[in-house]
Amino acid sequence: MNSLIHIGFGNIVNTSKIIAIVSPESAPIKRLVQRAKEEGTAIDATQGRKTKAVLVMEQNQIVLSALLPETIAGRAQAESGGNEDE
Repeated sequence: MNSLIHIGFGNIVNTSKIIAIVSPESAPIKRLVQRAKEEGTAIDATQGRKTKAVLVMEQNQIVLSALLPETIAGRAQAESGGNEDE
């Protein structure tokens, strides 16, 4: 069974499809987001708030979230039962 995590404002994603969770501050990530918006592969789950995390998904899709990457990663690890030390 696939596990789902809450990424803010009632939005939920499938954890098995997540490749990376990154901060949107760097220039390469900003270019990635812009390209995805132009191609229609960006999913904006921020509800108009500032983007604080970018989830890179399978099939070249990205999801924008208003939650911090650490928060989303913590929820994903809790769902998977992972107790890995940082």
